[in-house]
Amino acid sequence: EVQLVESGGGLVQPGGSLRLSCAISGFTFSSSAMSWVRQAPGKGLEWVSSIFSYFSNTYYADSVKGRFTISTDNAKNTLYLQMNNLKSDDTGVYYCAKAVAVGGGPLEVWGQGTLVTVSS
Repeated sequence: EVQLVESGGGLVQPGGSLRLSCAISGFTFSSSAMSWVRQAPGKGLEWVSSIFSYFSNTYYADSVKGRFTISTDNAKNTLYLQMNNLKSDDTGVYYCAKAVAVGGGPLEVWGQGTLVTVSS
């Protein structure tokens, strides 16, 4: 069974850092692209970042480029999102999601989400 379990959210001050984790099971990073998607309070889903491990490519939304880093640890079957210089606009629930294929496509499996709150 394919499962995604996020962790690492919390309350952080503006300018601070957090690292989100997404533990995967039932598949490998070489078989599927992975993404982080967030939802701010009262707003829709916003794509944040994707990693195509098979091709060693990463992509970021303009709003997080230069501040966030997506990565994987194959030995630990874990996807990460390192978030630095956090801003209040980064507040929201962060979801990791698995694409249908190694080259991307629709996000077919989602985690339960982890809440990030950036506030002083």
